[in-house]
Amino acid sequence: MSDSFERWRQSSPFYGGNIQYLETLYERFLEDPDSVPPHWRERFRQLQRQLPDHPDIPHRPVRQRFAALAREAKAAAATGEETACAKQIAVNRLIVQYRLLGHLVADTNPLPLRPKPYLPELDPGFYGLTDADLDREFDASLIHGAGRMTLREILARLKRIYCGKVGSETMHILSRDVRHWVQRQLETSECRPRLTPEEKRWVLKLLIAAEGIEKYLHRRYVGQKRFSLEGGESLIPLLDELIQRAGEKGIEEMVMGMAHRGRLNVLVNILGKQPESLFQEFEGKATPSEGTTGDVKYHLGFSSDIPTPGGPLHLALAFNPSHLEIIDPVAEGSARARQDRIGKTGPNRVLPLLIHGDAAFAAQGVVMETLQMAQTRAFHTGGTVHVVVDNQIGFTISNPFDARSTTYPTDVAKMIEAPVFHVNGDDPEAVIYVIRLALEFRMTFNRDVVIDLVCYRRHGHNEADEPAVTQPVMYRHIRQHPSAAFLYARRLIEEGVIDPATPERFEREYTQALEQGGPLLRRPLPKTTFRNRVAWHPYVGKRWDAPYDSRFPLEKLRDLAYEWLKLPEGFELHPRVAKIWEDRRRMTEGELPVDWGYAENMAYATLLADGKAVRLTGQDSGRGTFFHRHGIVYHYKTGEPFIPLKKIAYRFDTRFYLYDSLLSEEGVLGFEYGYSTADPETLVIWEAQFGDFANVAQVVIDQFISSGEAKWGRLSGLTLFLPHGYEGQGPEHSSARLERFLQLCAEDNMQACVPTTPAQIFHLLRRQMLRPYRKPLITFTPKSLLRHRLAVSTLEELAEGRFQLVIDETDPIDRDRVRRVILCCGKIYYELLEARRQAQIDHIAILRLEQLYPFPAQALQQALEGYPKLRELVWCQEEPKNQGAWYQIRHRFLETLPSGVELRYVGRPPAAAPAEGAFAMHVERQHAIIEAALHPQIDELKRAAG
Repeated sequence: MSDSFERWRQSSPFYGGNIQYLETLYERFLEDPDSVPPHWRERFRQLQRQLPDHPDIPHRPVRQRFAALAREAKAAAATGEETACAKQIAVNRLIVQYRLLGHLVADTNPLPLRPKPYLPELDPGFYGLTDADLDREFDASLIHGAGRMTLREILARLKRIYCGKVGSETMHILSRDVRHWVQRQLETSECRPRLTPEEKRWVLKLLIAAEGIEKYLHRRYVGQKRFSLEGGESLIPLLDELIQRAGEKGIEEMVMGMAHRGRLNVLVNILGKQPESLFQEFEGKATPSEGTTGDVKYHLGFSSDIPTPGGPLHLALAFNPSHLEIIDPVAEGSARARQDRIGKTGPNRVLPLLIHGDAAFAAQGVVMETLQMAQTRAFHTGGTVHVVVDNQIGFTISNPFDARSTTYPTDVAKMIEAPVFHVNGDDPEAVIYVIRLALEFRMTFNRDVVIDLVCYRRHGHNEADEPAVTQPVMYRHIRQHPSAAFLYARRLIEEGVIDPATPERFEREYTQALEQGGPLLRRPLPKTTFRNRVAWHPYVGKRWDAPYDSRFPLEKLRDLAYEWLKLPEGFELHPRVAKIWEDRRRMTEGELPVDWGYAENMAYATLLADGKAVRLTGQDSGRGTFFHRHGIVYHYKTGEPFIPLKKIAYRFDTRFYLYDSLLSEEGVLGFEYGYSTADPETLVIWEAQFGDFANVAQVVIDQFISSGEAKWGRLSGLTLFLPHGYEGQGPEHSSARLERFLQLCAEDNMQACVPTTPAQIFHLLRRQMLRPYRKPLITFTPKSLLRHRLAVSTLEELAEGRFQLVIDETDPIDRDRVRRVILCCGKIYYELLEARRQAQIDHIAILRLEQLYPFPAQALQQALEGYPKLRELVWCQEEPKNQGAWYQIRHRFLETLPSGVELRYVGRPPAAAPAEGAFAMHVERQHAIIEAALHPQIDELKRAAG
């Protein structure tokens, strides 16, 4: 076809889908020209004049010639539309791929260690676009804020947004609204923070301060460990910006968890710790608080009140052991406790912030557990801001193929669909942009967000280490690489924001402030300004035997029980639960003795009535692993849950929380410990599904529960429920490993109790809250005893009395004839009792030791004084000899026993595993223990046999 015809066709109204209508219109024109509108009449006459000149149209009647032309135009139009449509689709696909893959080629790494990959998906040619298309306009409205642009302009914009100093990962987010919100922020701003000249000068001051404290310490304390932030100095302006912006948005408290790297820098430059205090720690002159052993300086916590445009913000940096990421759930728990105290608005007034190392974030399982908890009802904290200080090396490992199986250390966060922003640590303005965006996201969606601050580590893992031994190439680059402060100063000089003398002046002023003791950057406010501060001083320095009164008036107890047992009208229980509910009504009436589940629930009810809050979590805590609690009941037909004790909490204006947790021990226990350290007025309980499983959380027990007070002066009233008892269920369902807890007991650091009656658990839980004493309580709870016919109490025993440290003989025996006393704890007592009754033995007494630590020496001594002819004290346990309590407390017996009394052991022989796997073997050994304890002659024969 001729060019003139093509131009006519392209501009013709005959082009495309109108052709059928126009053919009809033309037929009318042929029959009667006056029947069509004047402009069409003139257009058709023009067409008639043009048609005979066209070489491709044979001389036929006009109507036939027009029909041929129309068909040709229609076919050509369709082909042109398809081509244009295909090109537009190609552009749209290219935009999507930049969103998906742009971060892989973004300029986020300050070190030129690895070449950027070639990604064909980011090449226009991959989609059939050519150089000829670069200056052709396309619809770019898929990019937020864009309209029609040339392909060249589209590519430039995509590279600025997705391949600059910020690399964004959002395409894994399933929620369209959330994903589009993040993309809109990125694409409308093009990742530019737009700082004022004054803000830029402040950022430079912060960078110089971050570098300045490290240089000062390096000169003054040569070779001492400080886990320098050098290489990641942009963390300081990031944190300062976060605090100030958070204050603007109504955040009143921020709870920080952070490992070693940069901690001293953050303490001084962000929290405002006095430099002189830090210097004393370096010089070994700092003395720990009274009654504590102290800890190394880069583990210590701190808190201060920071001025912000929105008012004072209380900033709390949690104490942290060397177990790096274990602080994550602890800080989250502390944040949740503060939020719960505030109420519904708590998540938007308390912000958790976790600062991670790249190697630990990728590798340590507690990170995954903490992330998995983020959106659950029990552990939601309104979204956490995560900052990964990504110095691209873990101790001596820098090869990603050795460090992890994922592309980035942050990939684990994708499982909760958190947006991830990788940012070049050498570009502080990009860092400021990212932290603003991250905070805005958190406050908008109350979800976690992750910043991967890509930087480097200028020195070794510690300052005495030589990193070039294992990373010669990396450290060749690092030693030639200028600092972030130098690079940013040069940039501001080039922009005309500062003069060349300004950086040196800032550095000189900061050094002088260090030497003079500050203030360095922002002066903290007096601590009295913080309105939500919790008073811990009533619990400091108190003894475990401080007086308390755990009684509760009987009539008030019954009234609470009736209120607890009242269900909503029409609420239908499962038949088995309905039977339990009916039994509990009869217990309230005094028709049945009280069982464990009843007493435990009533302990919570009475504490709520006393104005105390209660929080209980565990994998099956709502119902109870062993079907005893039923703190949450379910409508049998609809499945609707109901928590009866919440009625009582509401009546007394307090809080009751009962949650089934996810299948986690380490993360959940860490969370509950953190919660307990932030709220002394809440009974916080973590229940293991089986006590054996607490060993998965051993690091929490070792680093926090048992030693937190000794190291850091941190009090905690956390209570652990650890089901314990040998019922023949094998090595992993028998022992809560009480020997491990007893091994950790010293300096009255925690309590270890084995209650054996419902009244005992009632008074034990009330004692935990009513005494002015906050120490962890390790409670070895029963399994089979939950419904044992002998393990019962009366309602009067709940109303009166108190927790008994030692329970003396309860059967009528002739005390003057007793020469052997069996001392035991837990479930084995009832087996001994039933066997003794069956054998009609009345000259052997059985005593229960209900508190193993702090050891109740006085109470035990008083009980033993009731047996004037005593010659043998037998410690009887069902655990193997090298486990259980024997080796941990036998010295206590020796200190307590009257002269002339022999101490003996009866129990399983030493064993590697906690219990037998075969039920028949369990029964045989359990029977042998009982026989040896009750029949001295058998005991003698066994000892004679070795």
